[in-house]
Amino acid sequence: MSRRVFPLVCRLLTFVLVVAGLSRSGFAQNDPEWTEPFPPHRIVGNLYYVGSKGLASYLIVTPEGNILINSSLEASVPLIRKSIEQLGFKFSDTKVLLISHAHYDHDAGSATIKQLTGAKYLVMDADVPVVEDGGRSDFAYGKQPADWYKPAKVDRVLHDGDIVKLGETTLVAHKTPGHTKGCTTWTMRVSDGARFYDVVIVGSPNVNPGYKLVGNAEYPQIATDYEHTFDVLKSLHCDIFLGAHGAYYGLTEKYARMKRGAPGVFFDPEGYKRYVVDREAAFKAELLRQQKAETR
Repeated sequence: MSRRVFPLVCRLLTFVLVVAGLSRSGFAQNDPEWTEPFPPHRIVGNLYYVGSKGLASYLIVTPEGNILINSSLEASVPLIRKSIEQLGFKFSDTKVLLISHAHYDHDAGSATIKQLTGAKYLVMDADVPVVEDGGRSDFAYGKQPADWYKPAKVDRVLHDGDIVKLGETTLVAHKTPGHTKGCTTWTMRVSDGARFYDVVIVGSPNVNPGYKLVGNAEYPQIATDYEHTFDVLKSLHCDIFLGAHGAYYGLTEKYARMKRGAPGVFFDPEGYKRYVVDREAAFKAELLRQQKAETR
């Protein structure tokens, strides 16, 4: 190789490596468990799990049609559809689509689900711009094309405390911001025929790697929003603890116990309390670390 060509090749290789690095610089590479099928199952009453091993989606069945929470990845849509049909329900009966928050692993499939089912898409106010521009205005990941997805039109803008009702089922949207500006925790009451249970589906209280909690020009009130979120989560009465990822509430372990015949495995008020305490401690530790770094 000539002396003139060699530097050019080096620069070209450097450019390719940089671009490759940028393509992977989003908030998470796709975890294989995100697209790994998981047995669909009834949680309690008319509430079912229809997600993958790593990404949680929930189906709420009513005589007036069904509610789906979390469309997950665009590649997840066939899996969700198959899970719904395995349970004996029709994918086309999905009338309302909700999400936990506007990150592509929870909402990238929304445009496709809307197109296939005609479902109305309801999203918390502060997440609406991100949903409708396919992640481009996200405060943390908007500059990363790898984290963009197909935009979806929102049919109803939700606000903190809004009620979503279909048939005899009522859900309450609790704005729990920080993870995203419009992150939403859903609550509902479900009966197994013998008693009612308070269900909490946690949006996300996690501080992702790279999140700036101090001096964040894109999201100045992020730390205050996280503090508000933990206040909200601690105020909720929870019998059945669920979340945007099954790992939040020990999905695989609880499902295995259920298959062995253990009763009431999803009843876990103490697990919910422990989870909130743990996540709040992690947030406070990261906030303190960043505050100390800022003063050096």
